[in-house]
Amino acid sequence: MMVTLLGTGDAIGTPKIGCRCPACTDALRGGLSRRMRFSVLIDIDGRRVLVDTSPDLRWQLLKKEIAHVDAVIWTHAHYDHYAGFGDFHRVQNRVPVYALKDTMDYILNYLYFLRPERHDAVAMEPFELAGAEFVLLPVNHPPTETVGVLVKDGSKRVVITSDTTQDIPPASQKLMRGADLMLADAIMPPGYNLDKHMNAEEAVALAKRLDVRRVALTHLSHLFPPHEIAVKRWPLGHDMMELEV
Repeated sequence: MMVTLLGTGDAIGTPKIGCRCPACTDALRGGLSRRMRFSVLIDIDGRRVLVDTSPDLRWQLLKKEIAHVDAVIWTHAHYDHYAGFGDFHRVQNRVPVYALKDTMDYILNYLYFLRPERHDAVAMEPFELAGAEFVLLPVNHPPTETVGVLVKDGSKRVVITSDTTQDIPPASQKLMRGADLMLADAIMPPGYNLDKHMNAEEAVALAKRLDVRRVALTHLSHLFPPHEIAVKRWPLGHDMMELEV
């Protein structure tokens, strides 16, 4: 299984419009601090599943030379996690899409002009996709219904926390435990306390508690130092980073 971080930024992205902070300056110069919005590509023996479809999806798929996916999973109904899907409908019709019912209702009300192949998933109930098992795990991103994603391909297990605080339901944490790879929301560096997200210190602590083998931090804001500096302190992902599991 190959996991590609198509976009590792928060809703604003880096560079932020009008900002000249160190990270934004590095991004404007073409450095690894440049972050498109959040999307993840999971490739399982040539079958491709997108987790979230960011507003930057067009550029992300162009960079990876991808014109077809086998399915899309939406973790929640915030625009930076679904809004790019509209740009994809002229490329591939009838895309199979998976989400919890309320999330699906909200997104497809926005994307009313599309006719994807709808699949309403149920939290904590596994479903098969691209030859692997997927489970949508409730997390904590108030007030929005949000799920993380567990992917099981044989003995390999990948967890994507989606946007969340540390206060993840125990049943979800149980399924996350011992994963080979966890992609964790870490929107801010330590020192920031948020009621909807983790900072980098909290995300790393969660990974240690769950005894995951490898963690990559994502959904990152421009408040981190430039990537080449920040990555020496925290296991930050970057756009187009490929992680083999």
